[in-house]
Amino acid sequence: MLSISKMVSGQKEPGDHLRYQRRPGGMGPVVVWNSTRACNLKCKHCYASAVSRRDPGELTTVEARSLVDDLAGFRVPVLLFSGGEPLLRSDFYELAAYARERGLRPVVSTNGTLITRETAWKLKQTGVGYVGVSIDGIKETNDQIRGFKGAFEAALEGIRHCVAVGQRVGLRFTITRYNYREIDTIFDLIEAERVNRACFYHLVYSGRGSRLMEQDLTAGEKREVLDLIYTRTGDLLARGLEKEILTVDNHADAVYLYLKLKDEDPERAATVWQWLQNSGGNRSGIAIGAVDWHGNVHPDQFTMNHTLGSIRERKFSEIWNDVAHPITAGLKDRRALLKGRCAVCRWLVICNGNFRPRAEAVTGDFWASDPACYLTDAEIGAGEEDRNTEFRSQKSEGVPSQAVHYVARAAQRKG
Repeated sequence: MLSISKMVSGQKEPGDHLRYQRRPGGMGPVVVWNSTRACNLKCKHCYASAVSRRDPGELTTVEARSLVDDLAGFRVPVLLFSGGEPLLRSDFYELAAYARERGLRPVVSTNGTLITRETAWKLKQTGVGYVGVSIDGIKETNDQIRGFKGAFEAALEGIRHCVAVGQRVGLRFTITRYNYREIDTIFDLIEAERVNRACFYHLVYSGRGSRLMEQDLTAGEKREVLDLIYTRTGDLLARGLEKEILTVDNHADAVYLYLKLKDEDPERAATVWQWLQNSGGNRSGIAIGAVDWHGNVHPDQFTMNHTLGSIRERKFSEIWNDVAHPITAGLKDRRALLKGRCAVCRWLVICNGNFRPRAEAVTGDFWASDPACYLTDAEIGAGEEDRNTEFRSQKSEGVPSQAVHYVARAAQRKG
């Protein structure tokens, strides 16, 4: 995650100790637990390819409590309950309360449609630290993406209930060609609804999201989106509105905005550089990990095609520290494995090779360049003036510029 609001203002934010400070040795990763695959919606970009019914092989309550015990002993700071839709688990509140009791901070990623006023109170009383509600556009746009008429109004009501009872809540928005022109309106929405946090997620080509590869933005459009988010964030903060605005899942954002700051405010840029170095870019397999509904451990929630082990056979802590698995070992020290543009990029210290699932989805190679990087060769120091110009010119219904390049190369190899 990259805090745009912190880059703009320098303000202290709740996640600073996890994102921008060197973490003490022995601390475990933030863990995303996809506690169920069941969901009442069917979103186009769902990385878990959620289904309508609960999987009979899901972790039981007893197994889940055992997982929490291990995570607590491993000094995991945050347990994120995700899905599917985590509120569909009948033991959700029991497990969230138990996580809090054992010293973890329970947070929830939800579609928000099931949050009534009573649910919001219960979330707050259980000790849930944060509720992230997914809204991917205004009204019909959101409903089309989420596969359910009325999903927008139901999610917005869920946010309102959380705001009303004092439950910390934020909005989550995944950027695609379907909705990116509504980001400006989303900023109006979070101001009008008194939502103090918003996360704008770049599309990851995983699960059903892999079908939307051609609905990602071009490099130029990604830049325009970042400029808009940066400008609107600055406007909110300049007017004294306390907002935390973040972008997620594309570490090219850090470089792009750092370079912008260097031109606008070199002194602030120097401070931001230290934050970004401490953050270290993508930390899948290092400071974030995932457990799915069956108890399988993955480098992150988008990399479910690579299983590191099962908590039904070994503890999460043992799996996480076992570098016998090539993916586990590689992610913890990946620079020698990265290929293409990522291998020669001058910004690895603050990007760390960006997102591996996108690289693998487009090229079939886990260590290839991330095709969603929108920085030019000149910006990354690749030695040529701007080889990306030809790629950015290929609009082709929004196929990402680097993806066009790699798909073309893959077709040539197959031919």
